[in-house]
Formats: sequence, C-alpha cells, structure tokens
Amino acid sequence: MSDLDQSQSDSSEVLDLPAPNDGEEGTLETPTIRTGVARWYAVQVASSCEKKVKATLEQRAVTLGVSNRILEIEIPETPAVKIKKDGSRQSTEEKVFPGYVLVRMVLDEDTMMAVRSTPNVINFVGAEDRRATGKARGHIKPRTLSRQEVDRIFKRAAEKKTVVKVDLIEGDQILVTAGPFKDFQGEVIEVSGERSKLKALLSIFGRETPVELEFSQVSKQN
Repeated sequence: MSDLDQSQSDSSEVLDLPAPNDGEEGTLETPTIRTGVARWYAVQVASSCEKKVKATLEQRAVTLGVSNRILEIEIPETPAVKIKKDGSRQSTEEKVFPGYVLVRMVLDEDTMMAVRSTPNVINFVGAEDRRATGKARGHIKPRTLSRQEVDRIFKRAAEKKTVVKVDLIEGDQILVTAGPFKDFQGEVIEVSGERSKLKALLSIFGRETPVELEFSQVSKQN
C-alpha cells in the first residue's frame, strides 16, 4: 500500500491537529504521552476483520477510559456492484485499503496499548525501532499520516464512484447471455474491473476469436 508507506518527510503535516506539533516535524511518534494532540494513524489488521476491529476498539476505548483520546476509527469505502455467477447484481462496499483501519487518536502509552491489544490487530504502520545490538527485532514506531495522505484517502472514498466486481478470473468458462454473441461459449483471457469488461475467446466460424464483453453480458459456467 504505497500511500501508507511514504517517507517520513511526508509526516510533518497532519489532519485536525488541535495543538502544535511540538517542534518534531517529520519524526516518527514514540510511545510517550502527548496530551491533546490528535493525529491519524494506519493500523494493519487481519484479513476481512476491519469492521470487527472497528467495533471492538470502539467498545474497548470506552471500557479502558481512553475514548476521549481515541476519537475516530474509519474504514474508507466506496460503493461497489458485485456480479454473481448467475448474472445478478449485488450492491456492496469496496474497501479503499483492505487490511487497514485508520484511527485518529492522541498517541500515548494507554491508547497505543488499547489498539495493539485489540483482537485481530497486527500492528501500527510505521518503522521498526531496532535494538542497539541489532540481534533482536524492535518495536514498531507508529507513523502519523500526512494531511495529503489522509485527504487523498477520504477524497477517494467520497467520490462514490461505483466499482464493478465480477466473480471471474482468467481461464473461467463463460456463456454469453446478451448482445450479438448471445449463446456463444468461451474462455476468459482478461478481466478489467476498472472498465467493467472482459475479453474471452469465442469459437466463431470454427476459429478462436478474442471478443470484448461487458460483465453484464456473461455468466460463469461450472
């Protein structure tokens, strides 16, 4: 995820800072108490556990008495339409960054522990603080997201551009259900989710011919 792995120099600007940066621009946050400074952090979580982590962390923040410092927990999403095997469409949500949750929080020992000890949380996105000996792995220092990073992420989610997803991959057998090639069968050779189209080899006049089709024009064959 390239947007979340930018260099430390990008971390000098943050979103919604209620207090100055204390003269530490461009540095990685360390687990020390920083009263009143709320910043955005990216947290890596187990696959498909984003919503579970969000709900659990919201509850834990209240239980552990840090809800006044863990202020927002977001999973940026865009609308999506999934085309099933039978050709039917299902409205769903597509995560902008699968496997990550964004948290706006005041970083201190208590809030950092609350996040890290939440089930299905892997760790903050940051840089490894290696031990002096170099023989043992160190701790991850959470890195603040820059204003540009956060704005870009939420702008992408706010665009509400519908993404079309289809349960098809290269090599799948399909039946054309609409258009000039209706009732032809073929094999998928390319899938373009951004364009909501695919290419398939259809047998036309006894020859294998590549044809571009809309997702809505085909159904997957078992």
